[in-house]
Amino acid sequence: MKTYETINDILVHLFNEIWELEKNAIITEEFKDITNNDMHIIEAIGLTGKTTMSVVAKKMKITAGSLTTAMNALVNKKYVLRERGEKDRRVVYIWLTEKGQRAYRHHAKFHEQMTNAVIEELDETEIPVLLKTLRGLDTFFRSYSDNQDRS
Repeated sequence: MKTYETINDILVHLFNEIWELEKNAIITEEFKDITNNDMHIIEAIGLTGKTTMSVVAKKMKITAGSLTTAMNALVNKKYVLRERGEKDRRVVYIWLTEKGQRAYRHHAKFHEQMTNAVIEELDETEIPVLLKTLRGLDTFFRSYSDNQDRS
């Protein structure tokens, strides 16, 4: 197989595999009532306290309407709390409940294990090469996304 085909095959396989593995790893008995997408919303809300719906929607690159639909389910399942702003009723504040914080930490643990598994396989000379490669991918995805948003 030529270099291009090999790299393409690996990238496509990796993205699909990570998505599937993550889904299986994070949706456990305790968190069986949410989806992988819900878990990423929980991740975007974070542990820093109150944030707004608009901040989370922007982080996730989705509309506030799409986030509202998912947020309704997360509130009903007691992962998230929300309230309207007192000064500006258009602003909706959201934050994780204790259950949501447990889900966040569970998800973060999977990411930590995945990252450590990669790092442990490398020696000190290989890490800069991997970082350069991943930064290149990151730059591509961000610029591609930005160009799609302008289309």
